[in-house]
Formats: sequence, structure tokens, C-alpha cells
Amino acid sequence: MLVEMTQLVDRDVYTQEGRLLGRVTNVVLDVEGARIDGLYIAEPNALLVEESRSINVPFRWVSAVSDVILLKYFPRRITVKKASAAAKSSETPAAGGHAAQRAA
Repeated sequence: MLVEMTQLVDRDVYTQEGRLLGRVTNVVLDVEGARIDGLYIAEPNALLVEESRSINVPFRWVSAVSDVILLKYFPRRITVKKASAAAKSSETPAAGGHAAQRAA
């Protein structure tokens, strides 16, 4: 599928079931591979993404691009992992007095 990056911004993205996921606000590029890596959606549908947190949809999940973008795959729902109380209590302060942060 040959698509210009500028054609993707501001397009609505729909799941394979026809549910509106959100609108593309930016495009993530693989500069070394000279290809589109993903579609950034700043405010996705809260029914599909917990807390409407911004997401990057891998471009390989895209099925079709026309007036809208249709996905061939999307999880039923994306949830936010909460840090457990045990993990929080085991964190030690880093230099400068700030607690160490772990990537989820």
C-alpha cells in the first residue's frame, strides 16, 4: 500500500468491527527504513482505550486507507497497567531525591 504521510493526518480510524477508534494526529516514522511505522492517536475512544490515553497504532495493522482508515486488527480493549503497592514500596530514591521510575 503506497500512501503519502500527509494523507493520513486528520483521518478517522475504525476498527475491523467498524468502531471509531479516533483521529490520526501525527504519523510515526521509521527514518532508517524510510517507512511509516505507526499512527499516533491523541484522544482515542474511551470505550476502546482506558482513560483515552494516547496510543501509537502500528501501521502493519492498517487494512485500507481511503476517506477513513480501516484496521485489520485492534485489541478488544487497551487497559492501563497500575503499579502494584509492592513495586512502589521497593523503589529507592535516585540521585537528587526523586524516586526511580520504571517504564511500563
